[in-house]
Amino acid sequence: MGQEALHRHLGTGIGTVARAWSVTRVDGVRYGFTDHDCPLSFGGMTFRANAGLTAKALQQATGLSVDNTEAMGALTDAAIREEDIAAGRFDDAEVTAWLVNWADVEARRVMFRGRIGEIRRGAGAFHAELRGLTEALNRPVGRVYQRPCSAVLGDGACAVDLSAPGYVYEGPLLGVEDNRAFLAGPLAGFDAGWFQRGRLEVLSGAAQGLAAAIKRDRTRAAGDRVIEIWEPLRATPTAGDVVRLTAGCDKRFQTCRYKFGNVLNFQGFPDVPEEDWIAVFPAQAKALGGGSRR
Repeated sequence: MGQEALHRHLGTGIGTVARAWSVTRVDGVRYGFTDHDCPLSFGGMTFRANAGLTAKALQQATGLSVDNTEAMGALTDAAIREEDIAAGRFDDAEVTAWLVNWADVEARRVMFRGRIGEIRRGAGAFHAELRGLTEALNRPVGRVYQRPCSAVLGDGACAVDLSAPGYVYEGPLLGVEDNRAFLAGPLAGFDAGWFQRGRLEVLSGAAQGLAAAIKRDRTRAAGDRVIEIWEPLRATPTAGDVVRLTAGCDKRFQTCRYKFGNVLNFQGFPDVPEEDWIAVFPAQAKALGGGSRR
């Protein structure tokens, strides 16, 4: 085992060890770095030397405390670029750190596994907060008794097949305004407001791989549709870039029934009483069959 081999090596008192990091972005692009003065290769990946990446000491604790550390590095065109950080391409990227015997790379041990949190950049360098796997345990889990659906459109609980015809549109942009409003043409076959609360993904151009939630799907007087998002993308698309628009859901029971035909998987409670129900005063009524009290 690689871990046992590393322990035997450390027991000899000879320190031919180095650190190596792999960074895997959400879009699948991978990077490898090492603080050794020569490149290292293992696990089907090459870890580049002299990439200007270093890391602070790892803070670990027992129980469910969150492990954390910080990585620092130089911004270069050959490695991590400032425009990629600004575009959010490294947000929530997966990070794995090893302690490895550079004389025998099979002797290694994983020291940290987690994801990138907050990234600060400036003066030609960046600082990335690394959050351990226990960070996910801080997220609230459970059902909420509410009228709207609690599922995410297309996830396992919802089960709507968004690849089915009528739910997705792909095509070029006709124009961009302030990086928040995208002119998409008439979108024949899709009702007005069909993509409101949906998702916009950029498939080509400088903003390829970026996505945003759709705030509004409105129609201009000429019949063209304008897709507005909540916040500007971190890179600017241009006319001609191809985008994918996914239908939106407002979480209402009627929308689930008539727009998606998915009532059996509705994850809300449309008949739950409103909050003011508990304050309703007694009333005299002859009909006691469970109907309206008024």
